[in-house]
Amino acid sequence: MDRLSVPNETRAIQPAARFLKKLQLSVLFSLLILVRSYADEGMWLPMLLGQQVYQDMVKRGLKLKPEQLYSMNQASIKDAIVIFGGGCTGEIVSEQGLIFTNHHCGYSQIAAASSVENNYLRDGFWAMDKSKEIPSQGLQVRFLRSIDDVSAKILEAAGSLKGAERLAKINEAAQSLITASVAGDEFKAAVIVPIFKGRQYLMYSYDVYKDVRLVGTPPESIGKYGGDTDNWEWPRHTGDFSVFRVYMSAAGKAANYAADNVPYKPKYFLPVSIKGFSDGDYAMIYGYPGSTNRYETSAGIKLSTDINNPTLVKLRDMRLKYMFEEMRKSPATKLQLGPEYASVANYWKFYDGETKQLIKYDIYGQKKKVEEAFTTWAKGKPEYENLFADFEKIYADWRPYAMHRQYIVEGITGCRLIRAAGGWMALENALIKGDNPQKLLQNLENARSSYLANYNLKADKSILASVVMSFLTDIESNQHPKGFYEMLFRKYSNIETSPFKAFAEDVFTNSMMVDDKKWAAFKEKPTLEALTNDPAFVVVNAFLKNWEQNYQSKFVEFASRNEDLGRTYLKGLFEMNPTRMNSTYPDANFTMRVSYGSVKSYKPKDAVMYDYACTLSGVMAKYKPGDYEFDLPKKFLDLYKARDFGQYVDSKYNDIVVSFITTNDITGGNSGSPVINGKGELLGLAFDGNYEALSHKLAFDKDLNRTICVDVRYMLWCIEKLGGAKHIVDELKLVK
Repeated sequence: MDRLSVPNETRAIQPAARFLKKLQLSVLFSLLILVRSYADEGMWLPMLLGQQVYQDMVKRGLKLKPEQLYSMNQASIKDAIVIFGGGCTGEIVSEQGLIFTNHHCGYSQIAAASSVENNYLRDGFWAMDKSKEIPSQGLQVRFLRSIDDVSAKILEAAGSLKGAERLAKINEAAQSLITASVAGDEFKAAVIVPIFKGRQYLMYSYDVYKDVRLVGTPPESIGKYGGDTDNWEWPRHTGDFSVFRVYMSAAGKAANYAADNVPYKPKYFLPVSIKGFSDGDYAMIYGYPGSTNRYETSAGIKLSTDINNPTLVKLRDMRLKYMFEEMRKSPATKLQLGPEYASVANYWKFYDGETKQLIKYDIYGQKKKVEEAFTTWAKGKPEYENLFADFEKIYADWRPYAMHRQYIVEGITGCRLIRAAGGWMALENALIKGDNPQKLLQNLENARSSYLANYNLKADKSILASVVMSFLTDIESNQHPKGFYEMLFRKYSNIETSPFKAFAEDVFTNSMMVDDKKWAAFKEKPTLEALTNDPAFVVVNAFLKNWEQNYQSKFVEFASRNEDLGRTYLKGLFEMNPTRMNSTYPDANFTMRVSYGSVKSYKPKDAVMYDYACTLSGVMAKYKPGDYEFDLPKKFLDLYKARDFGQYVDSKYNDIVVSFITTNDITGGNSGSPVINGKGELLGLAFDGNYEALSHKLAFDKDLNRTICVDVRYMLWCIEKLGGAKHIVDELKLVK
């Protein structure tokens, strides 16, 4: 599962008893006493599982009491689960603050710690004692502290407003509550999220720890084994894990990095099972799934399959091509571009697969049948009878501009230079008004420095040339930035290379974004003329301003009206079928959830059966010496040849289980989530989903959905045998 970006968050505190009293009175409680209609579907709020769901978990194999799963008054599993960085999950696995998460979640930090001389991405890294652990600048982990139902205040602010006005009022009220709660404490955070299409609002509050250090990582040849070829595929042989540690001050408080900080003392940590498991065994996953939209309409499905997804895939394919061309030239460039390449590649394949699965299983047709039944029921009910006519209208109005938006998000700002220069629009406004631009200039200085510290000129230049050319042919001419293409062909057509390449060359040669002398001169004397004549700002002025002034309001109107109609639709569905309230969970929104299911093999197509586990022998079967995706370290080969498996061998396979699959319902953001057995012991880490069920954000497939997990025994084998870091294993509470 890929990382998901989340907004900057701040934090509030509410006494647990008062919170529980309010929550028990909440409408949400009645919505979440659940009996599921589909096996293993559901990303449940762990504080409100309800007795029927808990009993179902027990029938499936859970051995823990409800208060061991989640409690605000005593230590429970929820206290071991953290938000790792900007959009992953991690778990505490020792009494000294040790964190397990995915390799791809720690990838950017591993890359940042690496150099050509000490290439930890390529070679791996294990700190042989705590003094050798590497500080991870900018990385933080967040522990859930409290949850507050703030629906009354938010909905009071919203009143009877609709559309963009409603969203503005909700955002204003939410920000006011968050600001008052946090009171400027940098080690507290909170976020207010809507559930059930904005029928209710919850504030999640966190403690923020900012001293997080890299403890270890396997070589990239293990952590990304299979690369893009195996991404979203089963069988899978990737050792997708990394190890970090969170620190606190000597006084036991959250703190910024300091040499005399001490390892975090957790309220709870997960014991680690090396006993193994069998097909059909209970599996539970805690974590922070990022987003789903399972009440999407048929019109939304069609927009995705016709325009949004294909455009995204095309633009990301282009960006990947140019990045990969440069990455393969040198280890330094691979370190430079690797994190962004991995991020772009992951969801390039996801959305390609999502489109294919939505079409293959006719999700559009399935949604249409539900909507037709709803429309029949709604006849004579003024609030609902014209609902889908309204949906059709807003989608018809928005559809001509949908591709344009994808080009801005995935194409024009896919060029990192243009993304960095986007802030220059605010500078232009300041210069036009005659305001003092110095504060803005400092912010832009930081953005420029960040860009220059980690960009690749050749890749970025090729991306800009390609996207400007594609925009010309793919986007309706009446949406083109006025005068831009006329200027481009007039100025660059007499040059030997293509006018698009010549234009990009001009940008990357002459813009003050990349020219230190020009930037210094501009900072000393910032003028509107110098800014508007800069070739990078020509792109910003043409494409981003064109979007902002002429089309962004159309998207805001579409999105806000879609939310209004979606909220009404969900309300109507519950009225149409009251029993549906007993089989409903809120869409994922990067808040703590628990899903449960089983370790389980599956049959993806006729005459094909997939086992529930992959082994080291399967890793070796894919091995290709020197290959970009399927190479292996020599020590790995030697250990396998000697069958030096230690205490991690699986008795059934007489081999080490590398990965396994479960029926759990997860999505992006669950990367690094712990897979836990019925006794609350760690079995492995969730890191991916299977290709046959890539429609899962919009529609859960009860037969084909699988979560791909790295087995903790493989992780420990890599740490101890391959990495020589048995002291890390000794820190864990192993269950044998």
